[in-house]
Amino acid sequence: MEESVRPSSTVSEPPPHIDLRAIPGPSPAPVAESVEPATSKTHPAAWEKRYRTWVIASDVIAAFVVIGVSAFVIGRVAPQDMHAFGTALAVLCSLPVSRAWSQRVLGEGPEEYRTLGRGLITAAVLVALGGLLFRALDVQPWVFIVVPVIALFAFPQRYLLRQVLHRRRRRGLCLLPVMAAGSPATVADLIARTKSEAHVGWRVEAVCTFTGTGADRDSGEVDGVPVVGRLEELSRHVRRGGYRVVAITGDQYWTPQRLQRLAWDLEGTSAEMVVAPVLMEVAGPRLNVTGVLGMPLLRVTAPVFTGGHRFVKEIVDRCGAAFLLTLFSPLLLVIALAVKLGDRGPVVYQQRRIGKDGESFTMLKFRTMVPDADRIRQQLERDNEGAGPLFKMKRDPRVTRVGGLLRRYSLDELPQLFNVLGGRMSLVGPRPPLPEETKKYAPDARRRLLVKPGLTGLWQVSGRSDLTWAESIRLDLRYVEDWSLALDLVILWKTFRAVVAGQGAY
Repeated sequence: MEESVRPSSTVSEPPPHIDLRAIPGPSPAPVAESVEPATSKTHPAAWEKRYRTWVIASDVIAAFVVIGVSAFVIGRVAPQDMHAFGTALAVLCSLPVSRAWSQRVLGEGPEEYRTLGRGLITAAVLVALGGLLFRALDVQPWVFIVVPVIALFAFPQRYLLRQVLHRRRRRGLCLLPVMAAGSPATVADLIARTKSEAHVGWRVEAVCTFTGTGADRDSGEVDGVPVVGRLEELSRHVRRGGYRVVAITGDQYWTPQRLQRLAWDLEGTSAEMVVAPVLMEVAGPRLNVTGVLGMPLLRVTAPVFTGGHRFVKEIVDRCGAAFLLTLFSPLLLVIALAVKLGDRGPVVYQQRRIGKDGESFTMLKFRTMVPDADRIRQQLERDNEGAGPLFKMKRDPRVTRVGGLLRRYSLDELPQLFNVLGGRMSLVGPRPPLPEETKKYAPDARRRLLVKPGLTGLWQVSGRSDLTWAESIRLDLRYVEDWSLALDLVILWKTFRAVVAGQGAY
């Protein structure tokens, strides 16, 4: 190891995003004085093997059931035995080749679904190519119907299995033992994130810091996790402890040479090294790693606020709003009647909000408060529980009985679909702010106004009213910076779950 000479510059801020792809292993063991191979600790844990078996079994059963039923239905017109066999073979070959059953992606966010989708698309292509090769032009139903139906069964099954896994992780089971290495401040941030997002499956069990102590020189812990050594001793502790994740967080000790040497030292162990970016809070499609002049560079492209993808988003917003208004029209009438009969006041509450580029518009909501709520608010300012410039009260006396129910399940926001249909809002976007809020915005917060506000957003699926002001701003800026159509779909799905559970709404 190089000599531990600590630079004098300040410690970098904790990272916003960390690569979570890791394989679990046993708990840490006492430190030895010499480096020894960790060959006995490279196998997956028993729960990993069981979970992978369940995933494979669910995919295979879904494929065979759909293919079997399809062969029977389509076979009533013409024999389909060879087509059924070829489709089954294509699916069973494509999924493992696409890493859809790889231990590293199971339970690991969107990557698991991407590999599954890639495998099924590959299977469809193979079936089509097989039909062309053997001049079997009647394979179209197998390509365009059977394989998509397999996906309709496989994706929900994967989702249900992940929910089981996440519930166990929230109970402290099926977690991945992690060794964190960096400054006490960045390590503490990582520990806090792993505790608040237990579904990710990380549990920091040991820490290495530059001094071998916590934030306090006399402390042997960081946020309750023991500090087992110094940064230059990291590889030795990892080998002896059998950790499956080595999380490198911000510290001036880390240089390219030291990180490279650490990667070499960890070869042959069960540990996967992940390095947290410490320069900016950017993720998703804007990040690309390329090699230039013999060195890896992280390319960060500028956020795009116009173009083809934004045009597609505009179409999806308008069509989606029209469809939802048609679907929920009976519910809208029932809610309007309930609000009217509640206190004979107006049904719809109109409020000025700030939209894209700072332009104001009238946002529509079902009224959930007494008619003179704005006047009463001045008397309640001292009881404000909201974050930053927001005014929020968990038990706001202005909320009516009907309004409380509507707020719990966000039904009061359904009239905003008319704002989406009119082009002033989007289905997904930052929270639409009040004019008085924007007057207090710092320059970074004003970037929220670069896109249309949304009926839902990251703030909606990440805690809603329970978030602090800083967390709300961070989530909105993350959406603005890292927007993609796939992110919109994920947020819409998570919104449904959050609304049904009534999480963070008051």
